[in-house]
Amino acid sequence: MGKFVFLYTGGQMADTPEGQKAVMDAWMGWFGTLGDDILDPGNPFGASSTVKADGSTKDGAAGGAGGYSVISANSLSEAASKAKGCPVLAGGGTVEVYEAMPM
Repeated sequence: MGKFVFLYTGGQMADTPEGQKAVMDAWMGWFGTLGDDILDPGNPFGASSTVKADGSTKDGAAGGAGGYSVISANSLSEAASKAKGCPVLAGGGTVEVYEAMPM
């Protein structure tokens, strides 16, 4: 089994407390379908800063990533298949799937 990172981008934030609860329930339900394959459910991202080679920084410049999770899967295609039910997709977002290479 390998490790894969789901990087969530885009999507819509619910406007009401009821909508936010519904979204959170959808996330918890989806995580439940992944079972023991969830290694780290991750977190949403807050403020960001991009650091360049010369040491300069630019706040808020990161590529629009909204959060991450880490899962285990046998292959990239299996990991991508597991991402298909992700709630961020219902809000117009995407899930980028990356293999975490062992070191």
